[in-house]
Amino acid sequence: MDNQIIQETVDKILSVLPNQAGQLARLVRLMQFACDPTITVIGKYNHGKSRLLNELIGTDIFSVADKRETIQLAEHKQDQVRWLDAPGLDADVAAVDDRHAFEAVWTQADIRLFVHSVREGELDATEHHLLQQLIEDADHSRRQTILVLTQIDQIPDQTILTQIKTSIAQQVPKLDIWAVSATRHRQGIENGKTLLIEKSGIGALRHTLEQALAQVPSARTYEKNRLLSDLHHQLKQLLLDQKHVLQQLQQTQQQQLHDFDTGLINILDKIRVDLEPIVNIDGQDQALNPDSFATMFKNTAAKQQRAKVQIAYSRACIEINSHLIRHGVVGLPAEQQTTIKSIDTVIVAVFGISVKFRDQLRALFYTDTERQRLQREFRFYFEKSAGRMILAAKIEQTMRQQGCIQNAMMALQQMESAA
Repeated sequence: MDNQIIQETVDKILSVLPNQAGQLARLVRLMQFACDPTITVIGKYNHGKSRLLNELIGTDIFSVADKRETIQLAEHKQDQVRWLDAPGLDADVAAVDDRHAFEAVWTQADIRLFVHSVREGELDATEHHLLQQLIEDADHSRRQTILVLTQIDQIPDQTILTQIKTSIAQQVPKLDIWAVSATRHRQGIENGKTLLIEKSGIGALRHTLEQALAQVPSARTYEKNRLLSDLHHQLKQLLLDQKHVLQQLQQTQQQQLHDFDTGLINILDKIRVDLEPIVNIDGQDQALNPDSFATMFKNTAAKQQRAKVQIAYSRACIEINSHLIRHGVVGLPAEQQTTIKSIDTVIVAVFGISVKFRDQLRALFYTDTERQRLQREFRFYFEKSAGRMILAAKIEQTMRQQGCIQNAMMALQQMESAA
């Protein structure tokens, strides 16, 4: 699988699992079959990391200085082993989110060589916290962490040295501890003193590293399978969660619509009953008698009848409007609004401006065709209400998220097949 396809796969997974960038970076590293096993050396500034590396490799590759120099990844390849000298734990740029330090410890490393100078006594809080994280990671990845106490030649009192070792062993009881002196080893090499070389502890540490390196291939296979399994599980669970969310949203959407439609039908039925005394009268409908100039300012029977019709219609509108408000329909959509606020209402949009005659009431509330129109148009404005639009947007977003998760799952399967 080429790098572009791998990156596309990573991007698809990160779009739905944004917190898994570290795990994905490590998985990509493990997918690179030809990469040499990597030993990352971790430790605070001036604890002897670079000097130790030079002795282990057998040549002065890494800079040794009294001033802080290692603020980025320094590496060297030898005998099919890649050595990384990470930024010091207390370096200015080595904050928790520092890319170089994170990459060295969590992405690149197959073996972590944790260096601590015995001159500093026991582990401090920063060192102890990181070691605990590495120990926990070993349970999941089988990557080994080797704790090395350096500069033991600077503690001539063996009793004090033993006390320091004991104290550190109590801090990290799950780790074996290796005590070394790069200075003794260099002196032994330069002066041909075998005893100094043996007492330096470098030989024993090399042997331990050789054993750890022999386990890297199987550890990588285990870790790769574990990461793939974890990602599959997370994606599967996320998809199930999103399906559950979608089901709940759709049920809410359906229930809201059912409640709105049922409530509107009940109100329209009630209005029919309430309007019976108004629309069904004996004799002539006096509301149809037109006004004349002579009766313009008089309270005539025709005006009284029309007033009854208007009051009955207003009451019907109030009942319907109360139902609309209960279900979140409080105004027209923005695209239908005008500059005249008094007519920017759903009632006016559906019924029109005014009803004065009984035939108009009968047409609105007693014909099946008009009743169906009322139900259809009030439902339209219900679906245009803010709450319904937000709910519909959530449903659409959840469905898109499901699609992204499914794409990520397929991409991960392709990556696994290529592994």
